[in-house]
Amino acid sequence: MSGGGFALALTVFLACAVEAVEALTIVLAAATTRGWRSAMQGLAAALVVLAVVVAVLGPAVRVIPLTSLRLVVGALLLVFGLQWLRKAVLRGSGYRALHDETASFQRQIDAAAKASSGGRGIVDDWYGFTLSFKGVFLEGLEVVFIVVTFGANQHDIPLAVLGAAAAVAAVALLGVAMRAPLARVPENTMKFTVGVMLTAFGIFWSGEGAGVVWPHTDAALLALVPTIAAAAIAATLVLKRIRARSPRQAEAAS
Repeated sequence: MSGGGFALALTVFLACAVEAVEALTIVLAAATTRGWRSAMQGLAAALVVLAVVVAVLGPAVRVIPLTSLRLVVGALLLVFGLQWLRKAVLRGSGYRALHDETASFQRQIDAAAKASSGGRGIVDDWYGFTLSFKGVFLEGLEVVFIVVTFGANQHDIPLAVLGAAAAVAAVALLGVAMRAPLARVPENTMKFTVGVMLTAFGIFWSGEGAGVVWPHTDAALLALVPTIAAAAIAATLVLKRIRARSPRQAEAAS
């Protein structure tokens, strides 16, 4: 596997792992309070719809001229990457609370417990089905975007799909074994890493689409990734120091 292929697989794997943890939290909440049968039906239905979306978008993306595709996709990835990176920096510096998967799990359980019961057709509990379906589908759409765009740009959709499948399988196995949300997963660290990778690929691909000739082609990513990571870490440390000096202003900002 080349350096570009490894970066592709790693970025897709980490991004999918983050989304899979959030989807798993919703599915487990639905299964615990409303029943496993309906929750699994919702999960299966969402996966089928997502598979259709990938099957449709994959060939459609390939017919777009590569230069235009890289410019548009690079810009979108840059936006997504900077959003993920911004949240990770704010959480790492203390300006924003860390995402608590256990608290999210409890909120989903409370809401599911209060919902009315009733089924439709082969679905025993419609609320549990729709809760599971929406959770998996919405989180999965972000994964689909990353899989299709990364795979198309690198001309290796199967590798991107493999990275996504590996992440989903790993999170699902851990979740089923624990029967609880993966609260111990260092989600902010993963989001920081994914944010750095998405930002790096966004700069690289949008630059190529705009006509930039990167030195040593894909190897330029080896310089972009640590540079962006160092800048984000420096921003985290600076914000943490500012927060320590003026905690009241930090609390007001958060």
